[in-house]
Amino acid sequence: MSGAMGDNGVSDTTHIAGLYLGQVQNLWPGKAPSAIAKVAAPGRVAVGATGLVGDAQADLRVHGGTGKAIHVYPAVHYPRWIEDLGPNARFTPSGFGENISLPDWTETEVSIGDVWRLGTATVAVSQGRQPCWKLSAHVGEDTMAYRVRKTRRTGWYLRVIEGGSVAVGDAVTVLERPHPEWTVNRVARALFDPKQAGDDEAALAHLAALDPSWRGVFAERHARKEAEV
Repeated sequence: MSGAMGDNGVSDTTHIAGLYLGQVQNLWPGKAPSAIAKVAAPGRVAVGATGLVGDAQADLRVHGGTGKAIHVYPAVHYPRWIEDLGPNARFTPSGFGENISLPDWTETEVSIGDVWRLGTATVAVSQGRQPCWKLSAHVGEDTMAYRVRKTRRTGWYLRVIEGGSVAVGDAVTVLERPHPEWTVNRVARALFDPKQAGDDEAALAHLAALDPSWRGVFAERHARKEAEV
């Protein structure tokens, strides 16, 4: 890892430790299909407006799209999950269905709106992840979605500003950090624990760098509270 330290205490440069693609599969009898089971990409992968070429999503109503084009997960979390839940073959990079594994940056350092050079593409951090039952089913732990929300080890999604290509070992460089105060961790706390959100909901409802789907949730909550006053 190299580069000067940024506003969140994170190095301005890291590298892609893992790159993963998935196809829609029937993974659980009697349940909806999923593309959460990802495998290592064979080499350099093109990046388009909706993510990595060759990657798929089963339910486009809640997965994928421009606001959730690429999912990133910190590799440093996997040993923590093993400590919490015991050995599991899926508590290793790609186990959360991420597209990209980074070796060091986490939710307490990465902020909404951060603009990165990712390989030859340009991307921006758009939102955290809201885990659903599919993650619990994939790792074989019924409480997994709850645990991810509680710990806020969610990873985050990127939107693509300019396409390009990526490969394992490529540099990831912070180009802009317009909202260092709105870390992925802080925004996830406001989403998952409304009682602790305070004034954050009103501010996040107007944070243009945050994906509209999340802004809408915060706007509705804030409006509801205002109506109750």
